[in-house]
Amino acid sequence: MKLATAEQMRECDRLATTAFGIAGLTLMENAGRGAVEVLVRRFGPVAGLEIVLLAGPGNNGGDALVMARLLHQLGARPWVVLLADPARISPDAAANLLRLREVALPVEVVADEAGLAKVARRVMACGLAVDGIFGTGLSRPLSGLFLAAVRLLNDFPGPVLALDVPSGLDSDSGEVLGEAVKAACTVSFALAKPGLVLPPGNRWAGEVEVVDIGMPPGVYDRVAIDLELLTALKLAPWLPRRAAESHKGSFGHLLLLAGSQGKTGAALLAAQGALRGGVGLLSACVPLPLLPIFATALPELMTIPLPGSDRAPGVADLEAVRSALAGKSALVLGPGLGTAPETVELVRTLYREQALPMVVDADALNILARTPEILGQAAGPRILTPHPGEMARLLGLSGAQVQGQRRRWAEKLAREQGVWVVLKGAGTVIAAPGGAVALNPTGNPGMATGGMGDVLAGLIGGLLAAGVPLRRAACLGVYVHGAAADLLAADFNLDFGFTASEVATKIPAAFNRLLVEGRSGQPG
Repeated sequence: MKLATAEQMRECDRLATTAFGIAGLTLMENAGRGAVEVLVRRFGPVAGLEIVLLAGPGNNGGDALVMARLLHQLGARPWVVLLADPARISPDAAANLLRLREVALPVEVVADEAGLAKVARRVMACGLAVDGIFGTGLSRPLSGLFLAAVRLLNDFPGPVLALDVPSGLDSDSGEVLGEAVKAACTVSFALAKPGLVLPPGNRWAGEVEVVDIGMPPGVYDRVAIDLELLTALKLAPWLPRRAAESHKGSFGHLLLLAGSQGKTGAALLAAQGALRGGVGLLSACVPLPLLPIFATALPELMTIPLPGSDRAPGVADLEAVRSALAGKSALVLGPGLGTAPETVELVRTLYREQALPMVVDADALNILARTPEILGQAAGPRILTPHPGEMARLLGLSGAQVQGQRRRWAEKLAREQGVWVVLKGAGTVIAAPGGAVALNPTGNPGMATGGMGDVLAGLIGGLLAAGVPLRRAACLGVYVHGAAADLLAADFNLDFGFTASEVATKIPAAFNRLLVEGRSGQPG
């Protein structure tokens, strides 16, 4: 599902009018009609129901005015609270205000907070409320009358339907600009907006529905919209189908270079992720003293001893690792690897010389962050999977800076270094070297525990080794990993208390749900 910024939507509106001859009033009429259809479908028949619509000075307010007229035609009792001087509202909104007055629908013009306080009791007595105060493009906290209106809607006892974006929410980032309307449902016009799916904005938007307002497809062809939300409908066809005559050699051979003394669990979790992702064969390069741990922990995992390494894989075994890489389909580098000097040199060398696809995670990222100029020197395709702290080290930023603009920094690293970036966290960002960015909707706070990233690295690596292209492997891995955790949270009715290894066991069920939802087009 494509996600459009405020600037992109303004350009879409402009092109629809100037290049395709579609009047703004037509788009507004379609938006209001679509919002009414969502309202009726979600909240039931409206005949006889008093519905209050808070309308701001712009086109978002105009959409609310269209809704009032159409709700009246359905037998509802709409009542508009106009939070602006009628002489100062947008031209299209003014045209729709005139149509309301022609049919004598009630419009209460409120000029200040005192005026709003006078109508507050009647507002609270309505059955439904519509937030048409501000839409996309808001960039500063609300104050005065508009802030009071947001607070009034947040005290409203019934459901609130927001138009395009809940007022007070940054439609691009999801940031709450001081205070914002907390909606039961948001109707997004033409395309969804990033702020509706990114945290924390997704908690204010409620259920999001996108309605068609008659924007010509040619408009989108002219506007470079390269941000999307991952969906089952999009991802399900990307799962490789297995022929009846398939065998283990049909789905690749993945090599793990992961784990060190005290951190063997990270490597084993990555191995579980890879196996659950469907890789045909899986091997790990293991320091000789650690071999018994690996050999007994996971029977499906084959081991390759590194005789020159003691506590962690080191450059003394570079030739052994090179030999192990022969005939492999992909490499997962980094989980639990440690940052000993001998490991540092091994990681840097492999990153720069090996042409096969590589998932680079955890300590391998921390090693590369010491000499970030190496990031752009990869010999083959790379998927980097940092958490915010690792991302901060790669870019020389603070964790707070990364978290404040996650999409920006993921896109910057991917573009500048020619790598794929999976920036983990709530709303994981997948950024391509060419500029396309995807956001992941799956996952929950129960994933905030050790080992989750190791499972993800292995899962993506397993998909790569099985022949899934880079973009698809990254997106499928992230989506299914989060979906597996969502299944566990549903099992327990709790978003904490489960482990990374338990998430790995749910991956096949998450793949199955992806297929079911992809076929039906509906959440399972």
